[in-house]
Amino acid sequence: MTLYRGYDAAGLEAQYNARASIPEHPQIFARWKEKSAAARQAHTKRARLDVRYGKGAMETLDLFFAAQANAPLHMFIHGGYWRSLDKSDFSDKAQALVDAGVTVAVVNYSLCPAVTIETIVEEVRRAAAWLWREAPGLGCDRARFQISGHSAGGHLAAMLVATDWPAYASDLPKAMIHSALLVSGIYEIEPLRHTSMNQDLKLSADDARRLSPIFLTPAARVPMALAYGALESAEFKRQSEDFAKAWRRHGLAIEVAELAGLNHLTIPEELGNPKSALCKTALRLLGMA
Repeated sequence: MTLYRGYDAAGLEAQYNARASIPEHPQIFARWKEKSAAARQAHTKRARLDVRYGKGAMETLDLFFAAQANAPLHMFIHGGYWRSLDKSDFSDKAQALVDAGVTVAVVNYSLCPAVTIETIVEEVRRAAAWLWREAPGLGCDRARFQISGHSAGGHLAAMLVATDWPAYASDLPKAMIHSALLVSGIYEIEPLRHTSMNQDLKLSADDARRLSPIFLTPAARVPMALAYGALESAEFKRQSEDFAKAWRRHGLAIEVAELAGLNHLTIPEELGNPKSALCKTALRLLGMA
């Protein structure tokens, strides 16, 4: 039975179950943990770990400070389909930006099924608001506040761009976010309702529509770049291309890049590579390259 865009349940599972499509995913996750632990150890004097931005048990972030004062501030949101992984798996992804003069915050949030995606969106909004408010005390230039996210983190970053910040809190400016880099994101959630992941996500059709950035309006004209790996599934590629088309209609300047030789789990590693297109794009959006 066709459920979505010509796919049946098995087809959608194959398109969206990234771990199943990447046999070496255990080795990749182990590499993330090892490299991230080494990065935290190497930067203990220029890091603050487990900083609380909200009252929830998972509402914490790790800060990695640039050497110079008044540095741009970059907020990274990890993936894991809103139900797995942790900020401690991504410390190494911050280091190339830190070395280039950017202070980086790697954010944690609660996970499904303990909470809903809607709750997670509210948590990352709190994190973004906390970082913007605290930026001067952290030695950062909040006029250059950049956000990024991978996979589910790309979805959450897009939800931040769609947030009306003055309506959220009167002290926040409309153009709170300076620029955004979204990597292999999920911008239309409906297909996930028909996969095994919905056992944890518990999405209704209404939830999927309301929480899909592709159907929302950006709240400000934020320069954005989207990227996905050439080795990703057709649906992951379509998600980025369709989202870019939808938001360009609202006047946003959005660039999209397909990165050769990368899959859904190797592409976020590129953010930590100073020679990569992904890292260079983040710096260019900040006016640093």
